[in-house]
Amino acid sequence: MQRSQSDVPRHVELFAIGTELVMGRIYDTNSFWIAEQLAKLGTWPRRILCLPDDDDEVVRAFDDSLRRGTDIVITTGGLGPTPDDRTLDCVCRILGIEQEIHRPTVQSFVQRRNLPDETHLPPALLKMATVPVGATVYQNPAGWAPLIELPARSTTFYMMPGPPKEMQALWNTHLNDILKRVFRSVTAARRVWVSMFESEVSPHIQQVMKTYPQTYIKAYVALRTDTALPVDLVAHGPDEQSAEATLDAAIRLLGDLVRSKGKHLWLDEATA
Repeated sequence: MQRSQSDVPRHVELFAIGTELVMGRIYDTNSFWIAEQLAKLGTWPRRILCLPDDDDEVVRAFDDSLRRGTDIVITTGGLGPTPDDRTLDCVCRILGIEQEIHRPTVQSFVQRRNLPDETHLPPALLKMATVPVGATVYQNPAGWAPLIELPARSTTFYMMPGPPKEMQALWNTHLNDILKRVFRSVTAARRVWVSMFESEVSPHIQQVMKTYPQTYIKAYVALRTDTALPVDLVAHGPDEQSAEATLDAAIRLLGDLVRSKGKHLWLDEATA
């Protein structure tokens, strides 16, 4: 049976750009947050990578994503006003395309600054209004650098600024709805506890995931108490009802398997 376009897996890769990230001066909270949002849409990134503000490193990483056939590349950082903000330069270098000043963004800056015309804009803002030729631009409701959408071969780049407040505002205002149309899927998740060790429950987890391929199940040894082990179950489907039904069925099967060994399984009250 031929799969519909919405059934074809979409490969997503995340890149957080900034030397301060790889130096450990700032935590990469953006990628963690984006991964959570992607999970709600029924997918997750196959790779998350922090990169320094180094053109050659960024170009190599982006070029590798293109060669790997990545469908969607999401970047944060490198869109600001300073010389080390080079994300656009790197993308344009790989693709061999020029950059241009995006006039609607310039006009938005003029209006927001309450200026008579664009000649009064500082060069830093003009830099943040510069985009690759052929890009689609979405205005930033919480800052200046916009969300930039750029198709490249079979890949689409979505580039966002690094400040978390701005990135999240762009995601919630624009990108979430865009990706909803791409993935057409949702997830449901729940945590259970089992009175087993990881080695005991692992075969049952594998059996449940084999029975329900739309699920991902993970036991967390680091969170184990003296008597119980937490296990997260995540199910995805074309709509909320389908995802919840798959999740419920997976929990029932895992419970039956656990109880067949004389052990216990119960729902985590915080996620029930």
